[in-house]
Amino acid sequence: METTTQTPPVEEPKLWGLLAEYPDEAALKIAAEKVRDAGYQKWDCYTPYPVHGLDQAMGVRPTILPWLVLGAGLTGCAVATALQWYCNSPQTANPTAGLLAGYPLVFSGKPYWSLPANIPIIFELTVLFAALMTFFGVWGLSRLPQPYFPAFNSPRFRRVTDDGFFIILEARDKVFRLDQARQLLLDTNSSAVEEILSLQRRTP
Repeated sequence: METTTQTPPVEEPKLWGLLAEYPDEAALKIAAEKVRDAGYQKWDCYTPYPVHGLDQAMGVRPTILPWLVLGAGLTGCAVATALQWYCNSPQTANPTAGLLAGYPLVFSGKPYWSLPANIPIIFELTVLFAALMTFFGVWGLSRLPQPYFPAFNSPRFRRVTDDGFFIILEARDKVFRLDQARQLLLDTNSSAVEEILSLQRRTP
C-alpha cells in the first residue's frame, strides 16, 4: 500500500516595501512632503518621538475617531435613559414578563420618571461607551495589534525607538514601482535605502 507524505509549506521572501532612513526630523518632513506629492497612499513615517508638523507634511487627514466617540457617547446616553425608564415605569410592570418586567419605585408620591434623578446613570454610561470606543477605536484604526511587522526584519529599523527617523513605502501601493520608488527615496537625501522582505507561505 503506497503512502503519500504531505510536503510542508515553504516560506519564501517577498518584497514588502522600501525603508529609507533620515538623519533628523527636518529631513524627514521634507522627504514626507515629496512622497506625499508623488501620490503614494500606503506609506508611513516612523520616529522615536512625536514630530510637530509631520501630519501636515504627510497630508494626513483628520481621524474619524472623534465622530465615533461622539456616536458611542450618544448611544450610551440613549441606552441609559431608556433602561432607567423601562425599569422604573409602571407601564412595564407586567408579572407575565418575569425578570424582564419593570419595577416602579414609589417614594413619597415622587414621579416615576424624573430626569434629574437619572442624570448620574446617564452620565456614567455616556462616559463608559465613549471611553470604550476610544480604546478600541484607536486599536482598530491603527490596525493593532500586529504580531508580525515585516520592518522588524531590518536591523536598521530597530533604532526607531532610539534615534532613527524612517519612511516606509509599501509595495502594495498602486503607484509603487521598485526602481521609481527607490530613486524617489534617494532623491530625498536619505542616508540609506533598503528593501524590506516578508515571508510568504507557498505549497511546493
